[in-house]
Amino acid sequence: MPAPLIRLTGVGKDYPAMAGGASRLRTLWSLLRRGTIGHAFHALRDVSFDVMPGESLGFVGENGAGKSTLLKIIAGVVRPSAGTVAVTGRIGALLELGAGFHPEYTGRENIYLSASLLGMGRAEVLRHIDEIVAFADIGEHIDQPIKHYSSGMVVRLGFAVATAMNPQILITDEVLAVGDESFQKKCITWMENYLAGGGTLLLCSHGMFHIQKLCQKAIWIHHGAMRAIGSAADVTREYLAYHEEKARLAKPQTASALPPVSAELYQLRQMQVNGCPVDTGPHRMAQGDALTVSGSVHSPDGRRPQIAIGLVRADGSGIYGVVSDMDAFQLEPVSDHEFAFGLRFPDLPLLPGRYLVRGHAMDPEGLRMLDHVEATLDVTGETRELGVCRLAHHWYIP
Repeated sequence: MPAPLIRLTGVGKDYPAMAGGASRLRTLWSLLRRGTIGHAFHALRDVSFDVMPGESLGFVGENGAGKSTLLKIIAGVVRPSAGTVAVTGRIGALLELGAGFHPEYTGRENIYLSASLLGMGRAEVLRHIDEIVAFADIGEHIDQPIKHYSSGMVVRLGFAVATAMNPQILITDEVLAVGDESFQKKCITWMENYLAGGGTLLLCSHGMFHIQKLCQKAIWIHHGAMRAIGSAADVTREYLAYHEEKARLAKPQTASALPPVSAELYQLRQMQVNGCPVDTGPHRMAQGDALTVSGSVHSPDGRRPQIAIGLVRADGSGIYGVVSDMDAFQLEPVSDHEFAFGLRFPDLPLLPGRYLVRGHAMDPEGLRMLDHVEATLDVTGETRELGVCRLAHHWYIP
């Protein structure tokens, strides 16, 4: 089995937290004496993983989570405060916009400067100069000072230099977030060819589509720590579900229309999702499998109640809902005050992601929701389709 190109073991990074002049002096004195930092911001904590030759690994996380710091440590730009980093192979890194470029130099002059910083000799640059200029595709601006460049033009030039290196390991930090659509397509095509040729890619992006398209595995960095690691499909699904739940919690909370549950009200009891009690969730199922929701409703007066079942996204936005009387379904009495129900969704068309299954006990007239139960449902699978559900379709030549 080949050895990993990259191995991180217990990596951490601390930065001194300095509030004022006296704090700065104390921190400086401590660093000069090689002492410990009294007050520190923990940018990274206990990060460990391996990257094998030919793997593509994506990094996701909120702004300030520590992704960029981690990539800088792997690239050798920043030293870790704790742990070890072992990297084998030639690295091409695109970490910060314009890093390695001099604003007063022309684009062509900066190609030589940046390439030399990346370890390329002048003779090697001369062999690749024409293809670098062609890939950047910035026209006559190549011979103008880059202080006049737009951010997109700077990224074009930096990516073009990195492609000429043909590195064993390519590290990119939000490169695809800058530049026009045609250049993004060119970058993605190059990366796909690079990976097909055995290259190793580390990609940091806020675009889950890019992570899913280009990466086999992904790591979710959350507040400086690894929150999830696994296949790109699984990690991005968890990350998107986290943001949907965060958005739901951020919405202004309105008073519930449901009265307090008491023995005198219709109550939803023993609800199950795919045969498992709701409190054993989150419940997992594969995309396209059948979903079953079952349970019973307590009726205080012995009249036959109604039941409503709904599916919503993790952020609370509705997907589908149905009430038993819409389909003329009658709950089955199992005792004088208990009525059972079951609902089956065959071939559930929901795309991978996190959803909520909601059950609502209703009065016999189907006018009032008197109790509700909620269960978390994780739909698994690998797809790059967009939206909430898969619609039956086929391609054809008209």
